[in-house]
Amino acid sequence: MSELARRWRHRLGYPALRAVLAAARLMPLSRLRALGGGLGSLALAGSRKQRRRALAHLALAFPERDAAWREAVVSACARHLGTLLGEVAWLWSAKPAAILARTEFVGLDNFTGCVGAERGAMVITGHCGNWEWLNLALGAIGYPLTVAAREVFDPRLDELARRLRGRFGGDTALRGRGAGAKLVAAVRSGGSLGLLIDQDIDAPGVFVEFFGHPAWTPSGAALLAIRTGAPMVPIFATRLADGRMRVAVAAPVLTGDAEPDDADVARITALLTSHIEGQIRAHPEQWVWLHKRWRHQPGDGDTVWRADGPIAAAANTERAELG
Repeated sequence: MSELARRWRHRLGYPALRAVLAAARLMPLSRLRALGGGLGSLALAGSRKQRRRALAHLALAFPERDAAWREAVVSACARHLGTLLGEVAWLWSAKPAAILARTEFVGLDNFTGCVGAERGAMVITGHCGNWEWLNLALGAIGYPLTVAAREVFDPRLDELARRLRGRFGGDTALRGRGAGAKLVAAVRSGGSLGLLIDQDIDAPGVFVEFFGHPAWTPSGAALLAIRTGAPMVPIFATRLADGRMRVAVAAPVLTGDAEPDDADVARITALLTSHIEGQIRAHPEQWVWLHKRWRHQPGDGDTVWRADGPIAAAANTERAELG
């Protein structure tokens, strides 16, 4: 992106978002979803590069499916991402009762049974369905999360995101100095954390198998769980055909109190990633196929992990396939 384009994005992004949020107060959720979905489709139609990247990633993850299926998933993914933005605009002012009336919880005891006065739990999820809805739905029933997040290009947008996630008592820990201490303090005081671990970012991590290929994955969640003894609970939000959001909670992953061990951290990260892959396989259109998930590949001496242990590093994924 050119410097001129970046300046204009800074200049226009925040006021445009504020205008959208103000207008959203006057619209029902169904209308916001329809508008967002249409805009998502238009955005992808206008970017051949993004479409090619998403198709390449789907071919990597689902080599057994034909081109027509992958094209359909990419189109549905574009609508999903636009719909998600419409939902976020609605969540900005929606009352707790309105959110819960449209939320179906499955296996909620797997999470609530882990939370106590002296130690909280760690919600492990990915960019599946609507993760912001998941966060606010848990807050609406009395379990606000402290969410780990990256800073964006405009501090004012960071503040808007913080206010959204904090509507029902939640908090945000921006990655960087002090974030780890804040997360540890929150979980040791009985609070719960929200961690998304399905993106290739510049953070400490390990290579784990993801759709049969090595993928660099943040390992901070596993390390934090081992250090604090907090249970990790995979939770995913899925948009249903009738407009409700299903929040499905899996059985907790327990570590107990122990000294962090590199192999344990890697195995746990691989196990959590397998949960995410399972969710994506069930609902491939509700994941971010535009993200460069296989951007980094292992080099000589790097180990790739599964939940049952290390495997030989596979041949590097072809860069051309990554878009």
